[in-house]
Amino acid sequence: PAPEWLSAAVYGLPELRRAAIQGAQLVANPGCFPTAAILALAPAFAANLITPEAIVDAKTGITGAGRSPSRRVHFSEMHDSLAAYGLAGHRHTPEMVQALTHANAATPPAITFVPHLVPMNRGILATCYATLRAGITEAMVHAAYQAQYEGELFITLCDAPPETGWVRGSNRCLLSLHVQGQRLIVVSAIDNLMKGGAGQAIQNANLLFGLPETAGLALEGLWP
Repeated sequence: PAPEWLSAAVYGLPELRRAAIQGAQLVANPGCFPTAAILALAPAFAANLITPEAIVDAKTGITGAGRSPSRRVHFSEMHDSLAAYGLAGHRHTPEMVQALTHANAATPPAITFVPHLVPMNRGILATCYATLRAGITEAMVHAAYQAQYEGELFITLCDAPPETGWVRGSNRCLLSLHVQGQRLIVVSAIDNLMKGGAGQAIQNANLLFGLPETAGLALEGLWP
């Protein structure tokens, strides 16, 4: 622990903290699940489109569990199976709450996060659910997201729900927006090893050292 560095550290999600990252001494690279969830929900919270509760239902490839041998990452155990975990409280939940707490919010949002391990090598698909405030229309939702992410090279708003295969090997985050009555559903797809890990670290390093933000980073996935 190094609490003396807390005041100097910057949360390294470039699409939300770009200016602060550029002048930082210490950048905290976000977790993979929080990256997918925060990018999915931040515009809705920032524009006060939703009530202060959200559900994040996320699936990750087995590389998200690291390389240490265990039953959970053994091929014969995970192949053809899907498992939820961390239901008693996951270490990434406070990170989501902190990043999604808007400056003008009276209280932090309540985030229910349930991760799942699926039998694929890499990728995260997060389906996020929130309740729209009275009077909020689908057009207002799309306008808020377009305004937030206009010009962001690594974020694309899709008409159809994205798939993890579409972002494999890239630093991109694909988002699709859906409204069912008063329910907002945002589907987010990233590569957990890229935008959810090393790729985002490179993106932050590019900002720190004044390099083009896309330097060394793939913009397109490797699918098929």
